Amino acid sequence: KKGHKGRGKQFSNPEEIDRQMRAQREMEENGGAEKGSSSESEEESSSDDESERSGVEGLIEIENPNRVSQKNKKVAEVDVSAPRELSRREEEIEKQKSKERYMKLHLEGKTEQARADLARLAIIKKQREEAAKKRDELRKKEAEEAKAKR
Repeated sequence: KKGHKGRGKQFSNPEEIDRQMRAQREMEENGGAEKGSSSESEEESSSDDESERSGVEGLIEIENPNRVSQKNKKVAEVDVSAPRELSRREEEIEKQKSKERYMKLHLEGKTEQARADLARLAIIKKQREEAAKKRDELRKKEAEEAKAKR
């Protein structure tokens, strides 16, 4: 199979070109007639505008729906009291500060979790002291029994 490069070229008919030019002139004349009487400077500026736009672009004006235009706000319109969104970096810094505040309160024993931990540690400490006393008593009894057997 051959590629697309060997195909014949297509040329426009001179008749087709003439027809398109006539249609364009009629459009320009109709546009000028609707305006009514106007000064020559306005006609020149309008013809310059039309020459800048070519083809369908000049006939149809379409706005891109995907394009978001930036709207400038006046100083009076800006609401300072409204909560503004933080950037990711600012959010990360805020999280770090809140974590540090929590750890400081935790070390001082002012948080619920710290109170629960301290209560649990106190219970464990009492249990260990009681176990140590029992061991001491058992050792003393064993020592007394060993002396009594001798």
